[in-house]
Amino acid sequence: MRYFVTGGAGFIGSNYVAYLFATEKNLSAVTIYDKFTYAGNPKNYEDYLDDPRLTVIQGDICDAQALNLAMKDHDYVIHFAAESHVDRSIENASYFVQTNVAGTLNVLEACFRLGVQTLIHVSTDEVYGSLLTGSASEDHLLKPNSPYAASKASSDLIARSYFVTHGLDVRITRCCNNYGRYQFPEKVIPVFIRALSGGGSVPIYGNGDNVREWVHVDDHCQGIQAVLKKGTAGEIYNIGTGYHLTNSDLAQAIMREMGITENRVSYVSDRKGHDFRYSVNSHKIAEIGFLPRISFQVGLSKTIDWYLGNQGWFLREERLH
Repeated sequence: MRYFVTGGAGFIGSNYVAYLFATEKNLSAVTIYDKFTYAGNPKNYEDYLDDPRLTVIQGDICDAQALNLAMKDHDYVIHFAAESHVDRSIENASYFVQTNVAGTLNVLEACFRLGVQTLIHVSTDEVYGSLLTGSASEDHLLKPNSPYAASKASSDLIARSYFVTHGLDVRITRCCNNYGRYQFPEKVIPVFIRALSGGGSVPIYGNGDNVREWVHVDDHCQGIQAVLKKGTAGEIYNIGTGYHLTNSDLAQAIMREMGITENRVSYVSDRKGHDFRYSVNSHKIAEIGFLPRISFQVGLSKTIDWYLGNQGWFLREERLH
């Protein structure tokens, strides 16, 4: 089977590429198609550079012509490429609309024109907005509150339209917060680890009571593969664990794991439109065999060890050589 992975040099995409090489016996080719912005790192897939099944193409999903040429003769497309940091979307939403909406349209159109067998469109639980109680099932009202989440919700709707209108086998996944190796240090867990390892304090928005559901990136990859192999065309699948933490509790968990006894926490001005709580109902994906395998405690320990052992990975000059 021939896989085309957009955003394959980024955090989740590169972990998915590693997952393919480790688990897929019938893997004949993997193409990483990535723009290599600040979050794309060649070091993330360097273990596979000598494998003849891997091809790496620097390309932009907003370049329809280049995308079509690169995607030709692939069976599956796994679409990770996206602008994903909420703070950046607040500062400038136009990049998010261009990449996440127009870029996804190009991916859908290319898949349809080239006869791709299945497209997995990777989305986020943030499209459901903030939930005070309960968990969002796949038919929950979309109520995104940040420009990032709104751009992802828009791309989800366009993806669904290609199933209904054109019969394209597109399947949508909406995952909770990911953590693990290769996550760029603008997201909360690597930000906290980096601050603490440098002797500083962790910056927490507002009062720290905002709640997130957490999944290790390897379990997310497992969930995507379950949807690819056992899912149904046109369907949406939430990927979650049921494990929730406030941001303050997350900081305390990281400090305990790092052996830091003093309370090195600083509270900063809250983010605009900050969603209070995310939570997804994952019963649907459980019905096709998905079960998280990595506990948060084990996954967090592995993640901290990786970041502490790869401090140079944070630095752009190190990442490019």
